[in-house]
Amino acid sequence: MNSPAVDIDSIVIGAGVVGLAVASALAQSGREVFVLESEARAGEGISSRNSGVIHAGIYYAHDSWKARLCVRGRRLLYDFCARRGITHRKLGKLVVANDWLEAEGLRVVLQRAQENGVEGLRYLDAAEAMRLEPSLHCTAAIESTESGIVDVADYVMALVGEIEQRGGRVQCETRVENVHVEDGAFSVEVAGGDRVRCRRVVNAAGLTSTELARRIDGLDRAHIPTQFYAAGHYYRLRGKSPFSRLIYPVPQAAGLGVHLGLDSAGHVHFGPDVRWIDAPDYHFDDRQRSAFADSIRRWWPALRDDQLEPDFVGVRPKLVGPGQPSGDFVIQDATVHGIPNLVNLFGIESPGLTSSLAIGEEVLNRLA
Repeated sequence: MNSPAVDIDSIVIGAGVVGLAVASALAQSGREVFVLESEARAGEGISSRNSGVIHAGIYYAHDSWKARLCVRGRRLLYDFCARRGITHRKLGKLVVANDWLEAEGLRVVLQRAQENGVEGLRYLDAAEAMRLEPSLHCTAAIESTESGIVDVADYVMALVGEIEQRGGRVQCETRVENVHVEDGAFSVEVAGGDRVRCRRVVNAAGLTSTELARRIDGLDRAHIPTQFYAAGHYYRLRGKSPFSRLIYPVPQAAGLGVHLGLDSAGHVHFGPDVRWIDAPDYHFDDRQRSAFADSIRRWWPALRDDQLEPDFVGVRPKLVGPGQPSGDFVIQDATVHGIPNLVNLFGIESPGLTSSLAIGEEVLNRLA
């Protein structure tokens, strides 16, 4: 049987870190790849609005995609950063409890993390934790030595470089209007009316992944999940950090709680909180600053409200709504929707950055 006539082997829609990592994996396998991005630059969406944390893989349900891909992705990401000279630091992290009930919850978290194959963990009593971080207040903590940070902009540019070195291309300011299935291939129509034919399509459109899926001709709507949006506000600290590690509270149902992160320049950022919204919106609402500060004071009592400065808002695409347990990544291929060589990525939120290279491997395997 003859292969259909195409302009390019593979098209990845979305140039966040996940889309770029997928494209890099495809390019390294010898496929010619285009990445189509509606924003003016790669990495301008979810990737540019997060804490830049490299997660160890502690929190996620055993054998979930988040658990497996975070642990694998973290190892790949540290290796990639070292090889490419990307700014990163393995700072370590403390996950802290502030009462006996949370301390018991930490033991459950630790057991789950060990089941997930996470290295470098130990349970600390209050004295041990506060010896490591004298400004901290807690009743117990988990130390994670494998947690760290990465300069996301550096990572994005390195992935773009990997794709281009292998003959691929990242095309920004290019909005995909429709994807048509035609004779064993795809015709991807972009704004302005141009079309590109390809053999493989990966929907890595992040916040608009479900919207894009509805524009794929022949994709049954029953396979397109409902997407919810959770806005997270981040504040930066005025002044020097009193902590040398990442500090996280016990995780909550909708997220990991307001935590302390450090960027590559040593600046402190707190966040995110969780505020459910109807559509992506990056307006900063400062009205809940006191409540935000109160959540931090549970483990850093010395913080004053006026030490917090509004920083930015990120938005996560979630597949579960308010009051529901945290959902998993969805990597959807022909075994689900019946369209060969089409992969949809839905609900790729945290730990999507850490998992990105492992997601790239998994998508490549699905399309091989």
